[in-house]
Amino acid sequence: MKADKRLSAFMRLTFRRQHDIQGFIVDFYCAELRLAIEIDGRVHNLQKEYGSMRQTLIEERGVSFIRVKNDDIHKDVNILLNRIREFV
Repeated sequence: MKADKRLSAFMRLTFRRQHDIQGFIVDFYCAELRLAIEIDGRVHNLQKEYGSMRQTLIEERGVSFIRVKNDDIHKDVNILLNRIREFV
């Protein structure tokens, strides 16, 4: 995935891929920012209710979320990078 390489060098932040938070796996996690990034694809569309519940439980632990569509990342990874920049 393009996002892997771009995230690893972005703003000198460390992003872990497939990171466990209280038994839930998030696509990417930055401990410095307490930020989870979810790349939503077809599977996420089939599990919206579960995903919403899961996100709420993680947010209750002080973690923020950025969600982007997989198709958007493939078109232009800067969409995600700009969202992170705005968050910071």
